[in-house]
Amino acid sequence: MSNTPSPRSLLGGRKLPARYAGLVMPFFLSILMTCIVSLVSTLRGVGLAEFALELWLSAWLISWVIAFPTLLLVLPVVRRMTAALVHPH
Repeated sequence: MSNTPSPRSLLGGRKLPARYAGLVMPFFLSILMTCIVSLVSTLRGVGLAEFALELWLSAWLISWVIAFPTLLLVLPVVRRMTAALVHPH
């Protein structure tokens, strides 16, 4: 066994193995994108005067539940499309 301490994340916990990057990246991407898009859509739909945090969070949760699995499904296709258009190093 090694006496080298395991790498720690920003939150202090142990880092996940690299094999989880294909899930972690779409997880965070889907959270950030759906937060922004649902906020804009909610504000556009009800206006700033009628905006309610609960309304936005409800819209965000519904959009995230759809976006995360969608990202997992389409990301391999997007990678192939990108590879078809971008010259490798």
